[in-house]
Amino acid sequence: MRTQRQIVDYALRRKALLRRFHAGLVETEEVCDAGPYLRRAAKFHGQPTETTCPVCRKELLTEVSWIYGDELKHAAGSARTPDELAKMANLFEEFNVHVVEVCRSCGWNHLVQSYVLGTHGVRPHRSRSRSRRTAAE
Repeated sequence: MRTQRQIVDYALRRKALLRRFHAGLVETEEVCDAGPYLRRAAKFHGQPTETTCPVCRKELLTEVSWIYGDELKHAAGSARTPDELAKMANLFEEFNVHVVEVCRSCGWNHLVQSYVLGTHGVRPHRSRSRSRRTAAE
């Protein structure tokens, strides 16, 4: 997305948690605790991935994007599809997106990435026809 900025990747935190889980230091209930709201959001608003669940290894993970920000009012804290995010990025000055991976089978979930979207600090694209000058100009 054109306005995506302040990207934070949580891959190292995920890797450390899975290492502790596979070593038996973390219980399954601690990592497979996706609630019904998160699982429903994955079903209706999520994007399927090509990554198999690292816990149950039965199903491909789904990524769900959650939005937060004062300007969003009642929409804050809701899940949105990539198409909705693209539209919202042009409508709102600034809001945060948190991408969570979810296994709809066992309930594994983990924050994958967070970033900021919106028009704040982004110059609008000028039409090429307007920015071109003729020899007379």
